[in-house]
Amino acid sequence: MNWNTKEQLEDLLCQLVSWDSRTGTEGEVLFPYKLKDEFFKMDHFLNNPELLELHDAGNDRNALSALYKTDKTDKTIVLISHFDTVHTKEFGSKSRLAFSPRELTQRFKEITGDFSKEIQNDISSDEYLFGRGTMDMKIGLALHIHLLEKAVREHWPVNLLVLTVPDEEVDSSGMRAAVKNLDALKKKHNLDVSLFLNSEPSFTQRPGDPNYYIYSGSIGKIMPSALFYGVETHAGEPLRGLNAHYMASFLNQKMEFTDAFSEVEYGEKTPLPVTLKNYDLKEDYSTQTSNHVASLYNVFTMKQNADDIFVKYNHLAKEAMNECQSQYEKICRREDAKPVGEIKTITYEELYDYTLKKIGKEKMDEIINKYINKNDLDDREKSMRIANRMITYCKELVPLTVTLYAPPYYPSVNASEDGLIKDIIQYTQSYLSANHSIEPIEVHYFNGISDLSYVTYDSHDDSWETYKDNTPVWGRTYTVPFKEMQELQAPFINIGPFGKDPHKLTERLHKESAFEITPRLLENIIKEFFVK
Repeated sequence: MNWNTKEQLEDLLCQLVSWDSRTGTEGEVLFPYKLKDEFFKMDHFLNNPELLELHDAGNDRNALSALYKTDKTDKTIVLISHFDTVHTKEFGSKSRLAFSPRELTQRFKEITGDFSKEIQNDISSDEYLFGRGTMDMKIGLALHIHLLEKAVREHWPVNLLVLTVPDEEVDSSGMRAAVKNLDALKKKHNLDVSLFLNSEPSFTQRPGDPNYYIYSGSIGKIMPSALFYGVETHAGEPLRGLNAHYMASFLNQKMEFTDAFSEVEYGEKTPLPVTLKNYDLKEDYSTQTSNHVASLYNVFTMKQNADDIFVKYNHLAKEAMNECQSQYEKICRREDAKPVGEIKTITYEELYDYTLKKIGKEKMDEIINKYINKNDLDDREKSMRIANRMITYCKELVPLTVTLYAPPYYPSVNASEDGLIKDIIQYTQSYLSANHSIEPIEVHYFNGISDLSYVTYDSHDDSWETYKDNTPVWGRTYTVPFKEMQELQAPFINIGPFGKDPHKLTERLHKESAFEITPRLLENIIKEFFVK
């Protein structure tokens, strides 16, 4: 066997990490092809190449599926991972070593004084392997490859489908594309998906947290956003206009740290909202005030859907603009100036309908397509530019605030009450406690955001229509496969190894957890619940 012992697993991980696959780079494009060649080391795929498939994820990227198929059952476990990693700018002169875990770990031993006491202890303990992607999350992929090889060798009476995807770290385009292909794979190979198993690592809940966590759900993330369109003027005559930055400041303050969206489930609480980006659409410097400013807000969810969030968000936006108007008029009275107008607040859907009636479908499509085809803009920038251009045809609405959604959207998911998941969690806790003196803690909503958000969706929830109607790039450069997700109603769980500091210079993986404890745990779970 190629990937069975702890030494072989470590070698495999180091090989996967050495294939630099930072999101948006050529390495991310090439990774699945290299991995496909690696799978061909197994006779199983040499003899059945049709069980190894690439799935288009856009921008020349591909997801990869590898299937072990038995004739004894249709029951299938889908093993989910992502192979992209975040960038390595923080490594500076050591950026080359970011993808060489053993060399980087050795280098850190030579400069331990540069780090905190906790990190120094981890370096000197020789219990950790450092490097970009060691923890998040190429170890998950390595573990899944190990399980598939073992299933082939031992002829397990359950199907395993390894599904590894690009672009989890930015927009999850890989998983969103893979979900669309899952239905075809199910029909093609007659698969009955019984479990989605993700192996994102155990994330610390606070600095210095020593606990090991398993996850029966994943937190949701959505980005209500706004375009503020004011009235431009010369900086020498500020009250002859209304600065869009001034307008934005009211909603930014209203959204930052608000508890309006807070949820508590299973004793867990959503993090408070923050402004992820606030920027001026005016590209040049001049003494003209800006008339168009954009803000993007991060909101985490548990039970709330896109409709729930948008209703609350629009209430806050109107409240903020009323406060802005009141303060602005007060200043105008003080300075004996006439206000330039009253701020209106409308949704993108309302702006679209208003503009469509005014300029017609052909002109509207021309506006949208102009920005959709700009490859130098991401989906968030495209969204703002589209709304901004519409307003230029409707200046009678100015000053104006347009509320909208910007990608990405990660729906929250939770399987804590599923019978199988409850049994797996209980088994995991008993196994780790008895064999390794580890007391796993169940977290009901994985706080790191994950591709599990796309493996299911409430079949009775149509709130995604609100999201679709208020996302300018919907159906063009961004979609969420809600209908396909509604058809995937299998339970899911996240069990992975212990690590620390994802997305940081000191990202590291606990070797015993990764190469000894977790492989045996995952194998035992599959055999306990699917191989009897």
